[in-house]
Amino acid sequence: MTTKVASEGGIGRRAAGHPWFHRLSRGGLVSRGILYLLVGWLAVRIGLGIGGGKEADRKGALQTIVETPGGTVALWGMTLGFAGLALWQFSEARYGKPVPDGDKATKRLTALGRAVVYTAGLASTLGFLLGQGAESSDEQSRSYTARAMAEPGGRWLVFAIGAAFIGWGLFVLGHALRRTFLKDLKTGQMGRTARRLVEPLGIAGNTARGLVGGAVGGFLVHAALTFQPDKAKGLDGTLRQFAGTPAGRWGLIAVAVGLLLFGGYSFCEARWRKVEAVPARQGR
Repeated sequence: MTTKVASEGGIGRRAAGHPWFHRLSRGGLVSRGILYLLVGWLAVRIGLGIGGGKEADRKGALQTIVETPGGTVALWGMTLGFAGLALWQFSEARYGKPVPDGDKATKRLTALGRAVVYTAGLASTLGFLLGQGAESSDEQSRSYTARAMAEPGGRWLVFAIGAAFIGWGLFVLGHALRRTFLKDLKTGQMGRTARRLVEPLGIAGNTARGLVGGAVGGFLVHAALTFQPDKAKGLDGTLRQFAGTPAGRWGLIAVAVGLLLFGGYSFCEARWRKVEAVPARQGR
């Protein structure tokens, strides 16, 4: 049995280290970049008062893609990329990240969390492609929150999920301000011009992403504490709330531009992100 498990582990490690697996992972980063570019653009349009009825979330982005010539084919390609993202993160959860101390339990758990999120996004995209439609992020958030709160202890589960989003948002903000995202990149392969481009994109893009993620968590916590599921908001509703800050619609536009920049940063990650599996250790 031990030999069989070791053999299966070796096969999995070799698969995760195959060049085609790396290409699929990088393709997933491109797909993620396209999604953020579209969500950011839709949010900018909402901020300018020309939203056109589309939500600034995954559903709105998918609708935008499928309405363009060749959009369905492009969406299937992006779906393959999203599958690559999920598999890549599952491999990092199993074998560790290709960075110093990348096999620590905390880093593996983080990768597992990303894998679950990417898998959910993949399922949502597949459902859209197969004609099952897609709920807006606000509808999903309110629906899932209401179902959870209907169960014993569900209110505190919603609270815990909201707190986790807030924690994630703070982590991403710290990631941006401390520039630790550069540790995941092959900076040694970058020229001076590329470095000058990638660093500000990563800072601005991750800052916007952290703000939005933390705000989503804040609405979930508020819904749990007030026992009002309708207070929960998805990506679209959260972005629109930035227009209600003292900065007004320019607050929404600023965050939306940040998401656009994260889309651009995702393309840089597709070029320079370390996606190789951690080499097998001797004696394991």
